[in-house]
Amino acid sequence: MKRFAAVTLAALMLLTVFASAASAADTLEIRGPVFNGSNIDDIVGDGITIDATQFAAFYYDIDDNVTTETLSIKNVAGNNGNVIGEGGIVYSTKIQKVDYEYDKPSLGWDNYSLLGFFAEKYIPLKSNSADKLAKLVMDSDDKITLKTGDTLDLGEGYSLQARQVDVDGEKVWLEFDKDGEHVDDEIVDVGKGDSTWDVELDDIQDEDDVTVMKVHVNQVFQGAVDSVAQIEGIWLIDYANAIKIESDDEFGELNDVSINGDTLNITNEDTFTLTRDSTNELAEGLSFKVADTPSNVLRFYLAKDITEPGTYEIRGSVASGPATWDASNFAGFYYDLDDNVQTENLSVSKLNGNVIGEGGLVYQTSVKEVDYEYNKPSLGWDQYPVIGFFAEEYIPLKSNSADKLAKLIMDNDDKITLKTGDTLDLGEGYSLQARQVDVDGEKVWLEFDKDGEHVDDEIVNVGEGDSTWDVELDDIQDEDDVTVMRVHVNQVFQGAVDSVAQIEGIWLIDYANAIKIESDDEFGELNSVSIQGSTLKISNDDTFTLTRDSDQDIAEGMSFKIADTPSSELRYYPFVTKTVGNVTDNNTSENKPLGNVTENVTAPTENVTTPDTTEDVNASDDTDDETPATTTPETNKTEEKDKESPGFGVVLGLVGLVGVVYLVRRNN
Repeated sequence: MKRFAAVTLAALMLLTVFASAASAADTLEIRGPVFNGSNIDDIVGDGITIDATQFAAFYYDIDDNVTTETLSIKNVAGNNGNVIGEGGIVYSTKIQKVDYEYDKPSLGWDNYSLLGFFAEKYIPLKSNSADKLAKLVMDSDDKITLKTGDTLDLGEGYSLQARQVDVDGEKVWLEFDKDGEHVDDEIVDVGKGDSTWDVELDDIQDEDDVTVMKVHVNQVFQGAVDSVAQIEGIWLIDYANAIKIESDDEFGELNDVSINGDTLNITNEDTFTLTRDSTNELAEGLSFKVADTPSNVLRFYLAKDITEPGTYEIRGSVASGPATWDASNFAGFYYDLDDNVQTENLSVSKLNGNVIGEGGLVYQTSVKEVDYEYNKPSLGWDQYPVIGFFAEEYIPLKSNSADKLAKLIMDNDDKITLKTGDTLDLGEGYSLQARQVDVDGEKVWLEFDKDGEHVDDEIVNVGEGDSTWDVELDDIQDEDDVTVMRVHVNQVFQGAVDSVAQIEGIWLIDYANAIKIESDDEFGELNSVSIQGSTLKISNDDTFTLTRDSDQDIAEGMSFKIADTPSSELRYYPFVTKTVGNVTDNNTSENKPLGNVTENVTAPTENVTTPDTTEDVNASDDTDDETPATTTPETNKTEEKDKESPGFGVVLGLVGLVGVVYLVRRNN
């Protein structure tokens, strides 16, 4: 028994050690259009359908103008109040043809079958059947030079190696591996006809002759020092994790599956309740976010949460001429669901062909009021002014003026318990410390710091009236008495062992980096600034060309993506990029468009040049921008201590394990 207890304790110590080293993944929410009405019947009417032109998470190819997925809410008998009846939700997707990124029809690189499946890109194992699918890993036309012996990491454990180049410099021996194990190899001759290697495998979900990878070798070079092969064109599917969909499968709340050749339909056999003030999981990462409203109002949107680290493109609706975007059709813009508040819009007019005339590109945003997350009007926590500024959330230093702004770092109603001496990391270098609790257990001495330097402190008394500390500072962009942080202390406790303060309600702005906008400022291509009280309007003084087959920067991280179309056509949309998690150099070379077929090319593991790949230099900035919105305060309470003594928790765990081993041996 003693041995069992000791071993159990050791296991718990190991779990503690490794749990302390783990960190929660950041999450990026992609939202669809907002639906607002008195009840579900009022909203649905004869039926509503959401497709890729409205929901940026669904698959979309701008060059081919191809979508595959829709989510519909039908007018069925069971719809009532906030309840969707049986069969009222229908997810549908249909196989479509899209061009390879390496688009060379004469060489067999024309198009392939693709199916969006719950906002992910899949390839049907049979081009006309939606029942057997493998996720698309790569579709790239980057030029990549591999030296003999180099290994190119393709992602998901797949790799390509240049084994040898022949002495005549016309052939290269390539090897395809999965998790370091040989899968197939081929000698590709660039001197005879097409130099594409099609890797075909058998028994992939009982299917034979499945093309799992295509590689086009552009040229081979045998030099005096190095032997190299230049690759241009790689296409790869995750065949090792291919799936088969059957009629009795269930996908979350969608559990009635129908497969009709190239089309897959999935509906709900049971009723689905849109519970207010909550996230209602639907299926495979899709959910309905429902506002906190009275029973006579129903407001919600479809959402997809992205947790895989990477830099993602969030797009607006697709346009082919003059257009206007706001938060309802551009998920990048600021939107508050509970208060139904949006502030930003972007419009295109004066369009001649693909050229926007002077003053035809206009960005406008206005100050609005929203509720605090800790919403207690009786305690002074009612509403605050907010303004979206190029798809980021800012706070005006003066509630009725859009000229001086600071980014919102935190608006939180989590309950957080701080022991005396604990430091709470608030993000962007700001922190809050519980210095002391008085002996009567009614007061706590709090200190507010920036980059480790004292900013302000206060003794908060929870026994007398409101226990909110408003931190007001002077000379913030020449403004005085600016409220930069609000903290509500819920209760204080003086125990025999620990003294603690419970905080519920924190609101903080990045006052140290506040900005002032003036009439002569320029924001990328937008260089005519007008500030009228609470409204900011910026337009273009010069013409703006929507160059086909390109990304055109607008301002402050916002861009247009324009399709590769004939001169008689125009297709484009606005987008911003957001970063999830800690992105390494290997996957920042290219943004991951949601619903686009272009994937990242992961850098080779040795000395390989990738001349056509450009790195996203804004990735780290985006990560910093997103941190406040996705940081859970409890998780970061000890972050500063961890930085001061890296690995200390692991050392303690190992010391504990040694002690446990000693006890086991002693008791034997």
